[in-house]
Amino acid sequence: MPVMSQPPSDRRRRRTYRVLAAAGALVTVGALAAALPATASAGEGHGRPGHHQPSRYQDVQLLSFNDLHGNLEPPSGSSGRVTELQADGTTKTIDAGGVEYLATHLRQAREGNPYSITAAGGDLVGASPLISGLFHDEPTIEALNKLDLDVTSVGNHEFDEGARELARLQNGGCHPTDGCYTGKKFKGADFPYLAANVLDEKTGRPILKPYWVWKKKDVKIGFIGVTLEGTPGIVSADGVKGLAFKDEVETINKYAKVLQRQGVQSIVALIHEGGLPASASYNYDCDAGGAGSGVSGPIVDIAKNISPSVDALVTGHTHTAYVCTIPDPAGNPRMVTSAASFGRLYTDTTLTYDRRTHDIARTAVTSANHVVTRDVPRASDLTELISKWNALAAPIGNRPIGYISADVPNTGTESPMGDLIADAQLAHGKSLDPGTDLALMNPGGVRAGLTYAAKGAEGDGVVTYAEGFTVQPFANTVNLQNFTGAQVVQALKEQVSGVNASAPKILQVSSGLTYTLDLTKTGADRVVADSVRLNGAAIDPAATYRVATNSFLAGGGDGFTTLGHGTDDLVGSDDLAALAQYMTANSSATAPIAPPAADRITIVQ
Repeated sequence: MPVMSQPPSDRRRRRTYRVLAAAGALVTVGALAAALPATASAGEGHGRPGHHQPSRYQDVQLLSFNDLHGNLEPPSGSSGRVTELQADGTTKTIDAGGVEYLATHLRQAREGNPYSITAAGGDLVGASPLISGLFHDEPTIEALNKLDLDVTSVGNHEFDEGARELARLQNGGCHPTDGCYTGKKFKGADFPYLAANVLDEKTGRPILKPYWVWKKKDVKIGFIGVTLEGTPGIVSADGVKGLAFKDEVETINKYAKVLQRQGVQSIVALIHEGGLPASASYNYDCDAGGAGSGVSGPIVDIAKNISPSVDALVTGHTHTAYVCTIPDPAGNPRMVTSAASFGRLYTDTTLTYDRRTHDIARTAVTSANHVVTRDVPRASDLTELISKWNALAAPIGNRPIGYISADVPNTGTESPMGDLIADAQLAHGKSLDPGTDLALMNPGGVRAGLTYAAKGAEGDGVVTYAEGFTVQPFANTVNLQNFTGAQVVQALKEQVSGVNASAPKILQVSSGLTYTLDLTKTGADRVVADSVRLNGAAIDPAATYRVATNSFLAGGGDGFTTLGHGTDDLVGSDDLAALAQYMTANSSATAPIAPPAADRITIVQ
């Protein structure tokens, strides 16, 4: 199969197709039935001799991915690998990701099928590595244009810099503060961002298009895009100011009716909300025990309540991989997919369009997740793009900020990277106010770990600014607030209660703060209150403690409402500067920082 390293000049002619059973493909296949409907034939056919006439059924290829987060270069460490389940029940890991390889895989996948659409499920930008985040994710939008993305939903991270910045990414124009980076005006996205459930509070209207219709000859498929209703709880308050986020199901059902009134019967929902498969292997069969039996989480209830008029769901947010069939309200199985994150996978779904009903023949839908392996040629146009932006970022990104003696991973309930960040924020807090007692870090803000092996020419063990940026890309500030001891304990309880009861968010804690987390219990009782100690002394409920957090937590983000009610606020430097200052002050080439032991929280399971 030839490799197309450059995109064709005519975007309308570039769509191609790869049969799911292609030799050597790494796939997990979900199918609602083994074959097309009786009398069906895939592709365009012929009627009477001499008269070209399309067949009743037309296969349409839907390629999809989600949660790229600006990972243009191959992600490092565990973020750049996927787990594959083997026939004998064992697993192996495969290096994956990088848009140079993703472009090649997508271009190969399109070969042979002009009826092909590429869609995404949100969080394509935000929390990005330096090469993209330093330039407000313009490089990622340029890369997505080259990938020939047709449409995407917004995700929560599309709101990291607010609705105006999202509109700029859509429509183009230079950044209002930083200006133009390359001497040319930023053109914006060639594809529409869909935000059906994100309304302007003043007008009550969606801030971007709610839906979009793909058309080729007589085939029409509508796409509705939504992000999770809970976006305001996981984005800074400034990012969602003036916006209302509506229920996903109600919104999708509303616009499904709108599309049907326009004669569009084939509908796909792009939903930035996801599920949790029972296995971490990308090719796990989550239908093995029955339709959708192997996946849990918010997407299950959403899928079960979305109108049967919607034919397939492309999802995201949880950074997991699955291809499942979850019954719709009529009890019929419907395909629900997610392609993990960071461009490590893409999903190839076949939608069989019925020209007689103008709908998708749901019994013929098949889907598979494919690994974006790095054993294919790199797409040269993406290599050129990465080189251009790396050259601009290099003077900042290559600067060393510290040294480590081994990998500092961000995995685990309490992670070494999370503890290191908390220690850095405590040190920064003490530099502002010597009375600072402790620091708390939200786990979702720890976007990556640090790897000992050199990524470039800096040498093993050297931590560059670019690597630090990948760990903490949000530009939050370090804030100091006063809390009572009772409030500190209450904040710890909010890790496992309220909105976090079913999916705990365990705060990363600075050195000196210890407690026991008993996961055999339920709700707030999982935090053993009388075990909470600071430097060996029990927390005094009536005493006042000076606490350092990032500005996201200080605003009550991630369901930590108590942390939004501190007093005597003092705003410090941004969190990445705090990490860089800490590492520079506490490490050298001959005395590197060792990974924290991650033993501050005693976990009972």
